[in-house]
Amino acid sequence: MPAKSKAQQEAAGAALAAKRGEIKVSELKGASKGMYESMSEKELDELASTKRKGKPQHVHH
Repeated sequence: MPAKSKAQQEAAGAALAAKRGEIKVSELKGASKGMYESMSEKELDELASTKRKGKPQHVHH
């Protein structure tokens, strides 16, 4: 599942770093904290590795 925005991709990257032990879980905030708790490392890797070209910074619902 590709990221829909740069912000979503960055949050997934932060959550992935925490899953891998590269940063402390306590450093996560907002969306990245929720992603850490609810997604697998594989899912986070897929989101974080989405190509950025043409992605908006944020997606408004």
